Amino acid sequence: MNKEEVQNLIKELVEKLTITINTIQVTEDKGNTTWFSLEVNEPHFFLNKEGEALHALSHVVRRIIENKDMAGVQEESDGEKKKGSILIDINDFQKKRVEAIRAIAHMMGERARYFKSNIEVDPMSAFERRIVHEFLADTVDLKTESAGFGPSRRVVIKYIGEI
Repeated sequence: MNKEEVQNLIKELVEKLTITINTIQVTEDKGNTTWFSLEVNEPHFFLNKEGEALHALSHVVRRIIENKDMAGVQEESDGEKKKGSILIDINDFQKKRVEAIRAIAHMMGERARYFKSNIEVDPMSAFERRIVHEFLADTVDLKTESAGFGPSRRVVIKYIGEI
């Protein structure tokens, strides 16, 4: 599915919930993520309970896209389908969350450098751990790994010294 089709799908799903969308902006970040930023009058429907309904909306949209793309895979003959992820944001909730996680990653990375030791971050969701891994991926003196299982899975920032 192209960006316009995904945008129309999101708009259709949100409007079926009788919520009016003021604007939708589509942007791509330096990675392979496409952001669909919505501005709505009643964001509390999506943002209560730490954005549980927003995560559900994102999951439904991803599943619909996967099913439609799978149906179109047989029609693709060149075999060069670019796999990218999408992120739905309502009234900058996700953007602020990502910025907060990056700030934590920066602070913990500096702490690992200062103490020259491994630092464990509090347990995080897979999405949040991915943000930390991507944020610290370009550092030459730090390495990140996930440790633990289930809800106690966390990122360990390891100091590997100066190269």
